[in-house]
Amino acid sequence: MKYDYLIVGAGFFGSIFAYEASKRGKKCLVIDKRNHIGGNCYTELKDGINVHKYGAHIFHTSNKNIWNYINQFTEFNNYINSPIAIYKDEIYNLPFNMNTFSKMWGIKTPEEALAIIENQKKEFDIIQPKNLEEQALRMVGKDIYEKLIKGYTQKQWGRPCSELPSFIIKRLPIRFTYDNNYFNDRYQGIPIGGYTKIFDKLLAKCDILLNTDYFEFIKDKKDVALKTIYTGEIDKFFNFQFGALEWRAVKFETETLDIDNFQGNAVVNYTSLDVPYTRIIEHKHFEKADSKNTIISKEYSSEWKLGDEPYYPINNEKNNELYLKYQSVAKKQDKIIFGGRLGSYKYYDMDKVIEEALIAVQIEFGE
Repeated sequence: MKYDYLIVGAGFFGSIFAYEASKRGKKCLVIDKRNHIGGNCYTELKDGINVHKYGAHIFHTSNKNIWNYINQFTEFNNYINSPIAIYKDEIYNLPFNMNTFSKMWGIKTPEEALAIIENQKKEFDIIQPKNLEEQALRMVGKDIYEKLIKGYTQKQWGRPCSELPSFIIKRLPIRFTYDNNYFNDRYQGIPIGGYTKIFDKLLAKCDILLNTDYFEFIKDKKDVALKTIYTGEIDKFFNFQFGALEWRAVKFETETLDIDNFQGNAVVNYTSLDVPYTRIIEHKHFEKADSKNTIISKEYSSEWKLGDEPYYPINNEKNNELYLKYQSVAKKQDKIIFGGRLGSYKYYDMDKVIEEALIAVQIEFGE
């Protein structure tokens, strides 16, 4: 066997594991079906702008150990995520805060905002929300739900809010302060020079094969490594023996515009149903790039089918039960470690997937 580890997928889970294994003197082969490393965090330099090819990736964490760990590989800027939402011809700040409430109702104080929300909540008198719509109405009342949640969420998930589980919206920030900082986490920012440079350092001591499909590769290379770290789709690994897990897909339309500044903000959500995309990303604002042009990406959420790139797991009861079946057979594989977003059928923030990879390293090496 030529390698200690075959690592399938060059995103954060696989790359962190590869880096830590290499530090311990292990030889790693990293393969990825794409033509680049970095997974969905991949950034590509165009016209002096680091383009987030697979959507906005804003690093944020309250875990000081994870923050210190990732700062080994890059320097972060002081970018604060402060998205805005456009509904028809109206503009609102996100997350929902006093700027949002003041614009919507013409009020000034938290007391006034809370009174309006409480009054709207009483109209529906929802005690046990049965779906996302009821959860939203119970949290913020009718006005905010109708303008800033309903259309955006339906576009994101491809079904009415009344058919979506309530948990999807439970962690949505609501503040009665004039604070547009979307995340509550203490540490946040964008890596200066983009994310790809991080992965270059993580994989510097590994052999890498790109444009390489694991299932084709492994057919005649079953003995290439002692162990495999698999970060692809867990149901695909087991040939969909229990059925296919469901996802949402995302399509990106990226274009270069011959203007300096298109929308004045990195992230703008479009919350009405008559606009087909969910948001527009203007990449130069993440790092205040000095460029005469600008690059934007429109994001379209869409139905997923087998063969499409999976983005967001649909963690409803049916899919979670299906995942548990795959997890049970995965645990019996003593030479394979499953991890990452696809391998765990879980939406991960970047800090959480780094943490999971480091835990897997500790377990693997008995530390």
